[in-house]
Amino acid sequence: MIDLSQDGGDGALGGVKAVVFDLDGTLYVSRELGEEIAAVAARYLAERRGITPEEADRLIRETKAELTARTGFRSSLSHATIELGGDLRELHCRFAAEIDPSPFLVRDERVIRFLRDLARRAELILYTNNNRSLAERILAGLGLARAFRRVVTIEESWRPKPDRQTLEEIIGAAGVCPEECLFVGDRYDIDLRLPAELGCQVYLSRSVDELLALHSIMSEEHR
Repeated sequence: MIDLSQDGGDGALGGVKAVVFDLDGTLYVSRELGEEIAAVAARYLAERRGITPEEADRLIRETKAELTARTGFRSSLSHATIELGGDLRELHCRFAAEIDPSPFLVRDERVIRFLRDLARRAELILYTNNNRSLAERILAGLGLARAFRRVVTIEESWRPKPDRQTLEEIIGAAGVCPEECLFVGDRYDIDLRLPAELGCQVYLSRSVDELLALHSIMSEEHR
């Protein structure tokens, strides 16, 4: 396992043939869009359980903390929703219908150039817990609508990250060995821990600056 955000960029990235990117918090960072997603989830669970959105929001946060304490790994909104008796299909229908991401997105030409350059060297794949409708609108707003050869969303299996079967299918479909695959994400437990256990290389990126640092690292590796 190589976590280049922790080792200062000294890990070897030679032989990478496929790069799998997370979306939210990785290719862009928007606290406001994250808050909008959380608000829609709270309204959905509030209606389902007959409580106020404020109570539902508190319950979601408490449930995520309980799941983290129980498993030892960071939990996600998807896992909290399932734990509270919610239906991911219903929740994502609400996300798709109620969230307009465009006011929260800023197109960054540096990210566009990075992915365009990287696509000449490796197959680019997007793997997100988001639904396809919202993911495609976010990608369009970022100027990345055609950046990825394949986009894998929650709708592929309705099993949220981390999911071993989905990871194995992504790696297999790319036609690469795990060690030839690099996963990039902003949440280690959710995006990277399981790929690392499978033998993939991983890169923790929690800001656009950290993402662009990967560009420099990979450029050095290919000189």
